[in-house]
Amino acid sequence: MTSLQIFARKKREKTPLAMVALYDAPSAQIACDAGIDAILVGDSVGNTVLGFDSTIPVTVDAIAHHVGAVVRGVKSSSRPDVPVIADLPFGSYATPEKAVENAVRMMQLGAHAVKIEGTQEYLPTLKHDVFTAFAAAGIPVMGHLGFTPQSVLKFPGVVQAKTAPSAHKLLADALHLSEAGCFAIVLEATTEEAAREITAQLPISTIGIGAGVVCDGQVLVWHDLVGITEKPFKFSKAFGATRQVWAQALQDFKNEVENRSFPTADNSWNMTAEEVDNWAQLRGEATTDIEPLDEQPF
Repeated sequence: MTSLQIFARKKREKTPLAMVALYDAPSAQIACDAGIDAILVGDSVGNTVLGFDSTIPVTVDAIAHHVGAVVRGVKSSSRPDVPVIADLPFGSYATPEKAVENAVRMMQLGAHAVKIEGTQEYLPTLKHDVFTAFAAAGIPVMGHLGFTPQSVLKFPGVVQAKTAPSAHKLLADALHLSEAGCFAIVLEATTEEAAREITAQLPISTIGIGAGVVCDGQVLVWHDLVGITEKPFKFSKAFGATRQVWAQALQDFKNEVENRSFPTADNSWNMTAEEVDNWAQLRGEATTDIEPLDEQPF
Protein backbone atom coordinates (compact mmCIF):
# COMPACT_ATOMS: atom_id res chain seq x y z
CA MET A 1 0.00 0.00 0.00
CA THR A 2 1.36 3.43 -0.94
CA SER A 3 1.38 6.12 1.72
CA LEU A 4 -1.54 8.08 0.27
CA GLN A 5 -3.83 5.04 0.10
CA ILE A 6 -4.54 5.51 3.79
CA PHE A 7 -6.97 8.29 2.81
CA ALA A 8 -9.12 5.99 0.65
CA ARG A 9 -8.82 3.08 3.07
CA LYS A 10 -9.95 5.10 6.07
CA LYS A 11 -12.92 6.52 4.15
CA ARG A 12 -13.89 3.02 3.06
CA GLU A 13 -13.59 1.71 6.62
CA LYS A 14 -15.39 4.79 8.00
CA THR A 15 -12.48 5.39 10.38
CA PRO A 16 -11.66 9.10 10.68
CA LEU A 17 -8.15 10.11 9.64
CA ALA A 18 -6.02 12.36 11.87
CA MET A 19 -3.75 14.82 10.07
CA VAL A 20 -1.56 17.54 11.58
CA ALA A 21 -0.07 20.64 9.96
CA LEU A 22 3.49 21.04 11.23
CA TYR A 23 6.81 22.39 10.05
CA ASP A 24 9.93 20.86 11.63
CA ALA A 25 11.74 17.55 12.08
CA PRO A 26 11.30 17.00 15.86
CA SER A 27 7.57 17.71 15.67
CA ALA A 28 7.20 15.38 12.69
CA GLN A 29 9.01 12.60 14.52
CA ILE A 30 6.83 13.03 17.61
CA ALA A 31 3.65 13.10 15.51
CA CYS A 32 4.55 9.92 13.63
CA ASP A 33 5.57 8.08 16.79
CA ALA A 34 2.25 9.14 18.35
CA GLY A 35 0.30 7.51 15.50
CA ILE A 36 -0.78 10.54 13.44
CA ASP A 37 -1.97 9.37 10.00
CA ALA A 38 -0.68 12.17 7.75
CA ILE A 39 1.27 15.41 7.90
CA LEU A 40 0.58 18.64 6.04
CA VAL A 41 3.38 21.16 5.65
CA GLY A 42 0.99 24.07 5.41
CA ASP A 43 1.45 27.65 4.34
CA SER A 44 0.04 28.32 7.81
CA VAL A 45 3.73 28.32 8.72
CA GLY A 46 3.50 32.01 7.84
CA ASN A 47 1.15 32.74 10.73
CA THR A 48 2.37 30.21 13.26
CA VAL A 49 6.15 30.26 12.82
CA LEU A 50 7.28 33.13 10.60
CA GLY A 51 5.30 35.93 12.24
CA PHE A 52 3.22 37.03 9.25
CA ASP A 53 -0.38 38.22 9.55
CA SER A 54 -1.51 35.90 6.75
CA THR A 55 -0.26 33.13 4.49
CA ILE A 56 0.17 35.47 1.50
CA PRO A 57 3.88 36.29 2.10
CA VAL A 58 4.90 32.62 2.32
CA THR A 59 7.20 31.67 -0.55
CA VAL A 60 7.95 28.42 -2.33
CA ASP A 61 11.44 28.53 -0.84
CA ALA A 62 9.97 28.75 2.66
CA ILE A 63 7.68 25.77 2.09
CA ALA A 64 10.54 23.79 0.54
CA HIS A 65 12.72 24.50 3.58
CA HIS A 66 10.09 23.14 5.95
CA VAL A 67 9.13 20.19 3.71
CA GLY A 68 12.72 19.00 3.80
CA ALA A 69 12.82 19.27 7.59
CA VAL A 70 9.52 17.43 8.04
CA VAL A 71 10.46 14.63 5.65
CA ARG A 72 13.69 14.07 7.57
CA GLY A 73 11.72 13.96 10.81
CA VAL A 74 9.27 11.41 9.40
CA LYS A 75 12.08 9.20 8.13
CA SER A 76 13.73 9.23 11.57
CA SER A 77 10.50 8.12 13.27
CA SER A 78 9.16 4.65 13.99
CA ARG A 79 6.70 5.11 11.07
CA PRO A 80 8.77 6.42 8.13
CA ASP A 81 5.95 5.87 5.60
CA VAL A 82 3.56 8.50 7.01
CA PRO A 83 2.48 10.63 4.03
CA VAL A 84 3.66 14.24 3.82
CA ILE A 85 1.58 16.74 1.84
CA ALA A 86 3.17 20.05 0.83
CA ASP A 87 1.13 23.23 0.46
CA LEU A 88 1.76 25.21 -2.70
CA PRO A 89 1.71 28.83 -1.48
CA PHE A 90 0.07 31.91 -2.95
CA GLY A 91 1.07 32.56 -6.56
CA SER A 92 2.98 29.31 -6.96
CA TYR A 93 0.42 27.65 -9.26
CA ALA A 94 -0.71 30.63 -11.35
CA THR A 95 0.03 28.68 -14.55
CA PRO A 96 0.16 24.93 -15.21
CA GLU A 97 3.88 25.13 -15.98
CA LYS A 98 4.65 27.00 -12.77
CA ALA A 99 2.44 24.65 -10.77
CA VAL A 100 4.18 21.53 -12.03
CA GLU A 101 7.65 23.03 -11.56
CA ASN A 102 6.94 23.91 -7.92
CA ALA A 103 5.14 20.64 -7.22
CA VAL A 104 8.00 18.60 -8.66
CA ARG A 105 10.36 20.46 -6.34
CA MET A 106 8.28 19.40 -3.33
CA MET A 107 8.11 15.80 -4.53
CA GLN A 108 11.88 15.71 -5.00
CA LEU A 109 12.24 16.83 -1.38
CA GLY A 110 10.22 13.80 -0.30
CA ALA A 111 6.62 15.02 -0.23
CA HIS A 112 4.02 12.48 -1.34
CA ALA A 113 1.55 15.06 -2.69
CA VAL A 114 0.79 18.77 -2.90
CA LYS A 115 -2.21 20.80 -1.80
CA ILE A 116 -3.72 23.78 -3.59
CA GLU A 117 -6.66 26.05 -2.86
CA GLY A 118 -9.44 26.24 -5.43
CA THR A 119 -12.74 28.04 -5.93
CA GLN A 120 -15.40 27.88 -8.61
CA GLU A 121 -14.30 31.20 -10.15
CA TYR A 122 -11.09 29.55 -11.36
CA LEU A 123 -11.83 25.83 -11.47
CA PRO A 124 -13.40 25.63 -14.96
CA THR A 125 -10.43 27.39 -16.56
CA LEU A 126 -7.00 27.88 -15.03
CA LYS A 127 -7.28 25.51 -12.10
CA HIS A 128 -8.65 22.71 -14.26
CA ASP A 129 -5.63 23.09 -16.55
CA VAL A 130 -3.41 22.90 -13.46
CA PHE A 131 -5.04 19.65 -12.38
CA THR A 132 -4.60 18.24 -15.88
CA ALA A 133 -0.92 19.19 -15.77
CA PHE A 134 -0.52 17.58 -12.35
CA ALA A 135 -2.13 14.38 -13.60
CA ALA A 136 0.15 14.28 -16.65
CA ALA A 137 3.17 14.70 -14.38
CA GLY A 138 1.97 12.01 -11.96
CA ILE A 139 1.63 14.41 -9.03
CA PRO A 140 -1.11 13.60 -6.47
CA VAL A 141 -3.15 16.64 -5.41
CA MET A 142 -5.20 17.50 -2.35
CA GLY A 143 -7.79 20.26 -2.78
CA HIS A 144 -8.84 22.93 -0.29
CA LEU A 145 -12.28 24.55 -0.19
CA GLY A 146 -14.39 26.65 2.16
CA PHE A 147 -12.35 29.37 3.79
CA THR A 148 -9.14 29.49 1.77
CA PRO A 149 -6.54 31.69 3.50
CA GLN A 150 -4.71 32.57 0.27
CA SER A 151 -7.92 34.25 -0.92
CA VAL A 152 -8.59 35.95 2.41
CA LEU A 153 -9.21 39.35 0.80
CA LYS A 154 -12.13 37.94 -1.23
CA PHE A 155 -14.09 36.60 1.73
CA PRO A 156 -16.55 38.77 3.67
CA GLY A 157 -16.28 36.38 6.63
CA VAL A 158 -14.58 33.23 7.77
CA VAL A 159 -17.43 30.70 7.91
CA GLN A 160 -18.55 29.50 4.47
CA ALA A 161 -21.73 27.78 3.20
CA LYS A 162 -24.05 29.50 5.68
CA THR A 163 -26.81 29.87 3.08
CA ALA A 164 -28.43 27.35 0.74
CA PRO A 165 -26.94 28.91 -2.44
CA SER A 166 -23.44 29.11 -0.98
CA ALA A 167 -23.65 25.54 0.32
CA HIS A 168 -24.80 24.34 -3.11
CA LYS A 169 -21.90 26.19 -4.75
CA LEU A 170 -19.44 24.60 -2.31
CA LEU A 171 -20.82 21.15 -3.14
CA ALA A 172 -20.38 21.87 -6.86
CA ASP A 173 -16.81 23.00 -6.24
CA ALA A 174 -16.06 19.83 -4.28
CA LEU A 175 -17.50 17.59 -6.99
CA HIS A 176 -15.45 19.46 -9.56
CA LEU A 177 -12.26 18.91 -7.57
CA SER A 178 -13.04 15.23 -7.23
CA GLU A 179 -13.62 14.93 -10.97
CA ALA A 180 -10.38 16.84 -11.61
CA GLY A 181 -8.46 14.08 -9.82
CA CYS A 182 -7.94 15.19 -6.22
CA PHE A 183 -7.41 12.30 -3.78
CA ALA A 184 -8.78 14.35 -0.85
CA ILE A 185 -10.20 17.78 -0.06
CA VAL A 186 -9.70 19.97 2.99
CA LEU A 187 -12.93 21.70 4.05
CA GLU A 188 -12.10 24.72 6.18
CA ALA A 189 -14.58 26.74 8.26
CA THR A 190 -17.75 25.50 6.59
CA THR A 191 -21.10 24.70 8.11
CA GLU A 192 -21.49 21.12 9.27
CA GLU A 193 -24.53 20.64 7.05
CA ALA A 194 -22.52 21.45 3.93
CA ALA A 195 -19.62 19.26 5.04
CA ARG A 196 -21.98 16.33 5.70
CA GLU A 197 -23.50 16.46 2.22
CA ILE A 198 -20.13 16.89 0.51
CA THR A 199 -18.66 13.97 2.46
CA ALA A 200 -21.64 11.80 1.54
CA GLN A 201 -21.49 12.60 -2.17
CA LEU A 202 -17.74 12.54 -2.76
CA PRO A 203 -15.88 9.27 -3.45
CA ILE A 204 -12.71 10.88 -2.04
CA SER A 205 -11.83 11.87 1.52
CA THR A 206 -12.89 15.12 3.13
CA ILE A 207 -10.59 16.47 5.82
CA GLY A 208 -12.22 19.01 8.07
CA ILE A 209 -10.84 21.95 9.97
CA GLY A 210 -13.77 23.80 11.40
CA ALA A 211 -16.22 21.76 9.32
CA GLY A 212 -17.79 19.66 12.06
CA VAL A 213 -17.36 16.05 13.07
CA VAL A 214 -18.91 14.63 9.89
CA CYS A 215 -15.83 14.70 7.64
CA ASP A 216 -13.71 11.66 6.78
CA GLY A 217 -10.87 13.11 8.83
CA GLN A 218 -9.68 16.12 10.77
CA VAL A 219 -6.61 18.35 10.56
CA LEU A 220 -5.29 20.78 13.14
CA VAL A 221 -2.26 23.04 13.23
CA TRP A 222 0.45 21.68 15.54
CA HIS A 223 0.79 24.92 17.50
CA ASP A 224 -2.95 24.99 18.21
CA LEU A 225 -3.18 21.29 19.00
CA VAL A 226 -0.37 21.13 21.55
CA GLY A 227 -1.28 24.44 23.18
CA ILE A 228 1.38 26.85 21.95
CA THR A 229 -0.98 29.32 20.25
CA GLU A 230 -2.10 32.02 22.65
CA LYS A 231 -5.49 32.68 21.05
CA PRO A 232 -6.52 29.77 18.79
CA PHE A 233 -9.52 29.85 16.48
CA LYS A 234 -12.92 28.61 17.63
CA PHE A 235 -12.61 25.48 15.50
CA SER A 236 -9.36 24.47 17.17
CA LYS A 237 -8.68 22.75 20.47
CA ALA A 238 -5.59 22.63 22.65
CA PHE A 239 -4.96 19.03 23.69
CA GLY A 240 -1.99 20.10 25.81
CA ALA A 241 -0.65 23.07 27.76
CA THR A 242 2.69 23.40 25.98
CA ARG A 243 2.82 27.20 26.16
CA GLN A 244 2.57 27.16 29.96
CA VAL A 245 5.00 24.24 30.29
CA TRP A 246 7.57 25.96 28.07
CA ALA A 247 7.17 29.29 29.87
CA GLN A 248 7.73 27.60 33.23
CA ALA A 249 10.79 25.79 31.89
CA LEU A 250 12.27 29.08 30.68
CA GLN A 251 11.58 30.76 34.02
CA ASP A 252 13.19 27.86 35.88
CA PHE A 253 16.24 28.06 33.60
CA LYS A 254 16.61 31.80 34.20
CA ASN A 255 16.29 31.36 37.97
CA GLU A 256 18.89 28.59 38.11
CA VAL A 257 21.30 30.60 35.98
CA GLU A 258 20.93 33.63 38.25
CA ASN A 259 21.41 31.67 41.49
CA ARG A 260 24.21 29.55 39.95
CA SER A 261 22.48 26.25 40.60
CA PHE A 262 22.82 25.42 36.89
CA PRO A 263 24.94 23.89 35.50
CA THR A 264 25.78 21.29 38.16
CA ALA A 265 28.57 18.74 38.19
CA ASP A 266 26.28 16.43 36.22
CA ASN A 267 26.25 18.97 33.37
CA SER A 268 29.99 19.70 33.35
CA TRP A 269 33.39 18.11 32.67
CA ASN A 270 36.57 18.32 34.76
CA MET A 271 40.29 17.78 34.32
CA THR A 272 42.07 15.20 36.43
CA ALA A 273 43.95 16.59 39.42
CA GLU A 274 47.21 15.77 37.67
CA GLU A 275 46.25 17.75 34.57
CA VAL A 276 45.15 20.68 36.72
CA ASP A 277 48.64 20.75 38.25
CA ASN A 278 50.26 20.39 34.84
CA TRP A 279 48.26 23.29 33.45
CA ALA A 280 49.13 25.44 36.46
CA GLN A 281 52.79 24.83 35.75
CA LEU A 282 52.33 25.67 32.07
CA ARG A 283 50.61 28.90 32.94
CA GLY A 284 53.38 29.78 35.34
CA GLU A 285 56.07 29.14 32.74
CA ALA A 286 54.14 31.04 30.08
CA THR A 287 53.70 34.16 32.20
CA THR A 288 57.43 34.41 32.89
CA ASP A 289 58.34 34.16 29.17
CA ILE A 290 55.89 36.76 27.83
CA GLU A 291 57.02 40.37 27.65
CA PRO A 292 54.36 42.79 28.98
CA LEU A 293 52.64 44.95 26.36
CA ASP A 294 53.09 48.70 26.47
CA GLU A 295 49.39 49.13 25.65
CA GLN A 296 46.59 46.71 26.44
CA PRO A 297 44.59 45.67 23.34
CA PHE A 298 41.24 45.86 25.14
